[in-house]
Amino acid sequence: MSVLNKIADIEAEMARTQKNKATMGHIGLLKAKLAKLRRELLTESKSGGGGGGGIPGFDVARTGDARIGYVGFPSVGKSSLLNKLTNTFSEVAEYEFTTLTCVPGVVRYKGAKLQMLDLPGIIEGAKDGKGRGRQVIAVARTCNLILLILDVLKPVTHKLIIERELEGYGIRMNTSPPNISIKTKERGGLNMSTTVKLSYLDSDIVSNVLKEYRMLSVDVCFKQDATVDEFVDVIEGNRVYTACIYVMNKIDQITIEELDIINRIPHNCPISAKDEWNLDGLLDCIWDHLDLVRIYTKPKGQIPDYNEPVILPSNPTIEQFCNKLHRNMIKTFKHAWVWGSSVKHNPQKVGKDHVLRDEDIVQIVKKN
Repeated sequence: MSVLNKIADIEAEMARTQKNKATMGHIGLLKAKLAKLRRELLTESKSGGGGGGGIPGFDVARTGDARIGYVGFPSVGKSSLLNKLTNTFSEVAEYEFTTLTCVPGVVRYKGAKLQMLDLPGIIEGAKDGKGRGRQVIAVARTCNLILLILDVLKPVTHKLIIERELEGYGIRMNTSPPNISIKTKERGGLNMSTTVKLSYLDSDIVSNVLKEYRMLSVDVCFKQDATVDEFVDVIEGNRVYTACIYVMNKIDQITIEELDIINRIPHNCPISAKDEWNLDGLLDCIWDHLDLVRIYTKPKGQIPDYNEPVILPSNPTIEQFCNKLHRNMIKTFKHAWVWGSSVKHNPQKVGKDHVLRDEDIVQIVKKN
């Protein structure tokens, strides 16, 4: 029996099983088995086997300060959006599957270089190998931000299908890793501790899931009210947690009242790629979700360089700033002078562990 058939059988059994306290342990065991099979599927696709066959992947060199992937069904406006935001040409037509490979483009915004990837449209069953779904989702795993492009006329239907496909391939959108610690040991059995009250798990469910992974002697500490899925994610350890914006395209085809209803969806940004409506708002939304900061450099005796900021993830330290400039700079680092909102006085002398904020100005002083 193939891996896909095994996955289908387990999903069918989960659908038949009633969800109550008596069956929670069995459902947890099925979810653990399902996660292991999906891992096998992921390993097969990386090695060129399984449903992916010998189809080449999308080898696109990573450039810039962040990578943003366009994911969506065919003919929802991904290529049109890439053409409007960048100087890259991606073919646009009235028929589906116009884009057959990954088309990269670059946007300059607030001093940052953002790499945009127009990916081929995916269909339901992409995670199981239909179309070129596995290659598309594999590229999406490498992105700092996913733009889920949706047709505004049927946003919820498409949103749920694509979310299911991405989650089946280990992508967790707009959520943080579960606060669960797992430590294996040589002997002693299961030692389970919690700092909060657990609503979805108990010792029997945790024990069943761990036995499926042959983890018999383990210290587990739950620091949040976790579900079985979150517990399995921590055990698997190959999940990707990324930000996602639901881009509602073609708003020129709906009324203001319908737009107000759609705006209730969290993390959404309504646009019209064809008419170039709200593209500036989309770039602002992208910047907010990437959570990047700009740090300006100031050579001694000169004015700060406001044209080429150093782009870093949020809450960077002086040490991270130095490593971005040059990997050996921290070896000769003495101290730094900082101007901006992260210090009380302008300028202020700081060490390598000082945390910077957006638009700070930094002058590095080296050892003699």
